[in-house]
Amino acid sequence: MNPIVAHIRQSLRELYPPEELRALSMMICCDLLGLDALDIYMGKDITLSESKERELENIIFRLQKNEPIQYVCGFAQFGERKFKVAPGVLIPRPETAELVDLVVTENPHARHILDIGTGSGCIAISLDKRLPQAAVEAWDVSEAALAIARENNRLLDARVDFRLHDVFETPVCEDCLFDIMVSNPPYVTEREKQEMDANVLDWEPELALFVPDDDPLRYYRRIALLGQSLLMPGGKLYFEINQAYGCDTAQMLEEYHYHDVRIVKDFFGKDRIVTANR
Repeated sequence: MNPIVAHIRQSLRELYPPEELRALSMMICCDLLGLDALDIYMGKDITLSESKERELENIIFRLQKNEPIQYVCGFAQFGERKFKVAPGVLIPRPETAELVDLVVTENPHARHILDIGTGSGCIAISLDKRLPQAAVEAWDVSEAALAIARENNRLLDARVDFRLHDVFETPVCEDCLFDIMVSNPPYVTEREKQEMDANVLDWEPELALFVPDDDPLRYYRRIALLGQSLLMPGGKLYFEINQAYGCDTAQMLEEYHYHDVRIVKDFFGKDRIVTANR
């Protein structure tokens, strides 16, 4: 085994399972230190410069403090693209890429899309790139998140219109503006905190993660209410959801007079998306 890889694995073996550690070692060597993957696989003896050695030890130190590798790298892979991330935004998850895939597959001719709670901008920018005929608008309540989203917009040459909005202060209006509304809002209940890893709890923004135990659908209800006026007749609403509340979310949408309500499972077989028509 390459001695650099061996050192990384030895330093982090108490924190990561073996398979994850193997992938992590390659990411550190290739993406962060700029080493050649073939040299690593062949076990080539590589000597790091003093600056690279310091960089490696800093990376290991940060990971030992449970900082997510995506924040250490400064980017996260989402679908076909890399998105800039930092502690001010949620790290994009593969399940959310399934939400994007579903919106694109079902709405190839979408004209005007709204993404609520955009974070890094991964949903909005991915939709903009894959549905070039659509005008995409995206909202977030966090200035820090919007700064990162706008930077991703620039880096990925996208055209999303990012706006500062708090959905609980946005008035219901008479204008039917969008044919698609999509959101991955906070949906982790406070009681679920005890099941979460330290690299999520200690580093990712609580604002983007948690809802009260006694009101787990608070964002979904508000967005559904806004959708009654913002969505054009026949427009579609797409939510990423907490797997424990799929039926509750679907029932709420029916009570708000949405129709064709569906629960869609993710690649793990868990309830992950709810979609409905106005």
